[in-house]
Amino acid sequence: MLNIIIFLVIAAICTFAGYFLRKYIAEKKIEDAEAKAKHILDNAQKDIENIRRNAELEAKDLLYRMRQEFDHETKERRQEILNLERRLSQKEENIDRRVNLLEVKEKEFSSRQDGIKKIEDSLKAKDAQLHNLIAEEKERLQRIASLSIEEAKQILLNRLNEELNAEKAVLIKRQEEEIRNTAENKAKEIVSMAIQKCAVEHTVESTVSVVSLPNDEMKGRVIGREGRNIRALEMATGADVIIDDTPEAITISCFDPVRREIARLALEKLISDGRIHPGRIEEVVEKAKSDMEKKVREEGDKIVFEVGIDNLHPELIKLLGRLRYRTSYGQNTLQHSKEVAFVLGTMATELGLDFKLARRIGLLHDIGKAVDHQVEGTHALLGRDLARKYNESGEVIAAIESHHEEVEQKSIFAVLLIAADGISAARPGVRRETLETYIKRLEKLESIANVFKGVEKSFAIQAGREIRVIVQPEKINDADAVNLAREIRKKIEEGMEYPGQIKVNVIREIRAIEYAK
Repeated sequence: MLNIIIFLVIAAICTFAGYFLRKYIAEKKIEDAEAKAKHILDNAQKDIENIRRNAELEAKDLLYRMRQEFDHETKERRQEILNLERRLSQKEENIDRRVNLLEVKEKEFSSRQDGIKKIEDSLKAKDAQLHNLIAEEKERLQRIASLSIEEAKQILLNRLNEELNAEKAVLIKRQEEEIRNTAENKAKEIVSMAIQKCAVEHTVESTVSVVSLPNDEMKGRVIGREGRNIRALEMATGADVIIDDTPEAITISCFDPVRREIARLALEKLISDGRIHPGRIEEVVEKAKSDMEKKVREEGDKIVFEVGIDNLHPELIKLLGRLRYRTSYGQNTLQHSKEVAFVLGTMATELGLDFKLARRIGLLHDIGKAVDHQVEGTHALLGRDLARKYNESGEVIAAIESHHEEVEQKSIFAVLLIAADGISAARPGVRRETLETYIKRLEKLESIANVFKGVEKSFAIQAGREIRVIVQPEKINDADAVNLAREIRKKIEEGMEYPGQIKVNVIREIRAIEYAK
């Protein structure tokens, strides 16, 4: 019995001990499981952070590659557009050349038709004269049959005298025409020879310059805090600095080409250097001005050497160098002066004149354009004053002041200078205008002709180098047509500004139409 009780007690103790032991083991397992779960969660959180960080890096790398690809594709597209624009420009030039060739052939065909018509009219007139002469001879023979010998001799002498006078007048007229044609052909030969010998290249400039940037962030550095840098640059150079949405580019605008070039050189130096602040800007601009002075002097010395002129005043050489940065209707003024010098020299040589003096006049004829931004007056009169100030000869001064007919021409060099200037400035393609200015000039040209009484229609053709005026034949006769052309020419000269010359062609036409039924 006692053993049973002891066994039961031991069993109870073992049961309680097992219970508490299992409870302790269970709690320990729970704690271990919670620790493991927390560790797993921490590792998972770290993995998530790593994955997120890697994803951000991959996204940034992808965005950078996409941006590079987009920039590369954009540059390729721009290059393709530039190539297309260049091809279009070449095609337009080819079309213009073909149109000019067709116009020349059309004029030749028209002149040949006029010649054939004149020959036909002359043959008809001679045929009519022959019939009249035969009839007159018959009548005279009938009269002679009843005349004495002395009377017949007198009649014959009178007839011979009349025929000799007529032949003499025809011979004088023929010789005058031959002399006129010979002189005209000789003049054309001299001018064409001068043009062929003096074909020089031209540079085309504009009133703005574009400076490339390494990136768009540089725009902010150029502007500076509250715009201090850009204001300092504009004040130091006198040019306008335009910053817009154009990618990686800044535009410099200035009416004075020398100041614009100084601003361009200074800005490029600041961008390459990287130090951009008002003090540095003033320093760089002064350095650019000094470099520009040297460059202007070098350009002047170079052009004087090429043309072969000596004993030229240093200030005139410097002013010639400034013309390197001056344009007129897109034509570089220094290259234009060089071409005029060569053309004028060739024409003078053909005429037996002093070709060195002719080249000197041609090179200096537009010297007034170097200062017309700063001094009031026309460039011809300003050039005269500069030539007189620096002790040029009287022939040079007289030719310069009269090459735009503001002063009467006093020497053959002045007349030749006008021709050489027109050859260089008026040939097709050498000068350009904006489309708006070009259209306004054509409209104004037609409106000037339309105001005259008797004008039915007018057409500006050949890029404004000719205007054809159709008149009403019942109101304008042949003599009035000549006067009308002269009046239109005067009106155009007084009311318009244009390069080269404009041909006024007044056309009077009468058509008689009948229908045979």
